[in-house]
Amino acid sequence: MLSLKFFPLPAIIGLLALSFIAGACMGSFVNCIQLRIKDKKSVLGRSECPNCGHRLGFFELIPVFSFIFLRGKCKNCKAKISPRYFAVELSFGLLWALAVVFFGWQWLTLEYLILFTVLAAESLWDFDIFEVPDTLHIIAAVNFLIFLPTHPEPLSRLLWGLVTGLIYGGALLLLSLVADKVFKKDSIGGADIKLVAVLGLYFGWKSMLLLIILSCIFGLLLSLIFKAGLQKEFPFIPALCLSAVICSVCADPLISWYIGLFALEH
Repeated sequence: MLSLKFFPLPAIIGLLALSFIAGACMGSFVNCIQLRIKDKKSVLGRSECPNCGHRLGFFELIPVFSFIFLRGKCKNCKAKISPRYFAVELSFGLLWALAVVFFGWQWLTLEYLILFTVLAAESLWDFDIFEVPDTLHIIAAVNFLIFLPTHPEPLSRLLWGLVTGLIYGGALLLLSLVADKVFKKDSIGGADIKLVAVLGLYFGWKSMLLLIILSCIFGLLLSLIFKAGLQKEFPFIPALCLSAVICSVCADPLISWYIGLFALEH
């Protein structure tokens, strides 16, 4: 791993700026594709204002900054632009910059850039329609396999990843089946179970346990934000994805801190 601390400050600033811009562009692309698929429109063709049909020019398509410069309004008809575009582009940009900060300059950085992008895309789908295409889970799994040779002891990592994914995915599936019988309705979404199984490939059993605990906490917060309570549906995949990002960058320190609490008691 080549840490950023070995780079001069101007290079670090430039690298982070490029990472943010690239991430924001990816966010703009993913957001556009997701919205077009949801609205059953062609993914080809130029972007346009949903209100007046005005085709957007180059300076109207700059991620994050166009929204600021246009003050959140269409240049042609002055209709308000959904803040979703700004939020998604900003979030993707920050995610990519975060990956570079924590992972430095190595193959692992690219692996997690792709993973973070897939997780963010899954969150968008779940927020919108409470469904996630299996294609995204497959991309995350294939990404794991592609970068497997870049890790030390790839065979061991593959075997432990498969075991962890099967254990946690299987446990969640069993819990879902029991809960469905008890409450006589769907409890845990199939996409949630698939995502947990895929994330098991990337994280060890300790990190996965932390991930599940964090996702439950974030899930409760989301249910309050959406005023869903326990009786209505709310998007849980964003909670899993946020927990995965946190665990990818600081699982070991959090686990060590938690274990240290018990050591202090003795």
